[in-house]
Amino acid sequence: MPLLGAVLTPHPPVLLPEVGHGRERKIAATGQAMRQAAEAVARWAPEVLVVASPHTVLYADYFHMAPGSGAVGDMAAFGAPQVRLEVRYDAPLRAEIIRRAEAAALPAGTLGQRDPRLDHGVVIPLYYLRKAGVTCPVVRLGLSGFSALDHYRLGQCVAEAVGTLGRRAVFVASGDLSHKLKTDGPYGYAPEGPVFDEAVTRTMASGNFLEFLTMEPSLCERAAECGLRAFQIMAGALDGLAVEPQLLSHEGPFGVGYGVALFPVTGRDDTRRYAAACEEARKARLAARRAGEDPWVRLARLSLETWVRQGRPLQALPSDLPAELTDRAAGTFVSLHKDGRLRGCIGTIAPTAETVAQEIVQNAVSAGTRDPRFPPVGARELDDLEYSVDVLGTPEPVDSTDQLDPKRYGVIVSYGCKRGLLLPDLDGVDTVEEQLDIARRKGGIREEDPCAIERFKVVRHL
Repeated sequence: MPLLGAVLTPHPPVLLPEVGHGRERKIAATGQAMRQAAEAVARWAPEVLVVASPHTVLYADYFHMAPGSGAVGDMAAFGAPQVRLEVRYDAPLRAEIIRRAEAAALPAGTLGQRDPRLDHGVVIPLYYLRKAGVTCPVVRLGLSGFSALDHYRLGQCVAEAVGTLGRRAVFVASGDLSHKLKTDGPYGYAPEGPVFDEAVTRTMASGNFLEFLTMEPSLCERAAECGLRAFQIMAGALDGLAVEPQLLSHEGPFGVGYGVALFPVTGRDDTRRYAAACEEARKARLAARRAGEDPWVRLARLSLETWVRQGRPLQALPSDLPAELTDRAAGTFVSLHKDGRLRGCIGTIAPTAETVAQEIVQNAVSAGTRDPRFPPVGARELDDLEYSVDVLGTPEPVDSTDQLDPKRYGVIVSYGCKRGLLLPDLDGVDTVEEQLDIARRKGGIREEDPCAIERFKVVRHL
């Protein structure tokens, strides 16, 4: 038996009257839509809810599923401990999802639980579902750092498991939209915020889930989105099913986008299978990016690919390099991204080699194999990597943070022998305060330590 349908919900704590104390009236349309969606789900009479939340445990390389027989959660962190929910977990369905995920080479399971309590991304949609009379067991999923396609594939595993066990199931995709819709909002404004919300709500209304899978990663990062990967799992769970898309509401008066949508299943539709199209779009994007690489980036790619595939450093530089690469020295940073997410970044503030080219050769290998945040890049990943190379200018001291601009300058903060650096114009870093805070943390420098600050410009090559 396939899924009965899916519901896409936000999870702002202020939406609950017990937390909002009147402020929830500013998002009354969202509250009404949540009630409408919950009542629809109640009419479907599900036997289990599969809930994906961005606030459940998230790992870069693993899909976490909440273990045990059940859990409790409340809104005490938001001043409303009286809002308390207890759920039972559908352990057999969870085990079948895990079995199918493993068969699909998707790392998934119940390992690594940090906090057994229900997170607010689960509590808030369940709050409305419980009020509508939905009290069935739950399977609780976390997101991951995997690709959009892998999240979609996990959703397919959910649907297959539901069918195998014959459950009447509803998928609940919990997630807010952009967090950067207003200058006076808690996260500020970015032009990409409204663009992201418009694209997502268009997809909610049309049901063309391919758009969930092919959104530009840099747009999503700059928009500071929350729930897209939960929506991608939902799309996979509805793979091959006809749905009647219903966008019930969208608003963002607090600067965060809240969308509510309902997707009742009306039958089967083999034209609504998006995995192949997603993979084709990904390959086309990577091919276009690679075709446009300049000599700086091509050199970084050649260096890392030589190291990984042949187990040795690049023996000789290409003969056609521009003079800017061979006639001077400079510090460089090489950054690697995979599926829109950082996969490695290592660099040098000052030159350690005779030329920029040699600096890039060294740092490309380090970015792929020596960044302590990531495992070494494997040969199977090489074709999926996107590279950027930053060539650093000479650092100069600053007397005031007024002289900084996170889009124009990188920063170096120093305290004693500790030093932290952050490159300029990074997705999600929009203020001087954010830039300095990250640089301090990278250097192990406390906020109260009187650190020296330098700024530098870079020339970025893509």
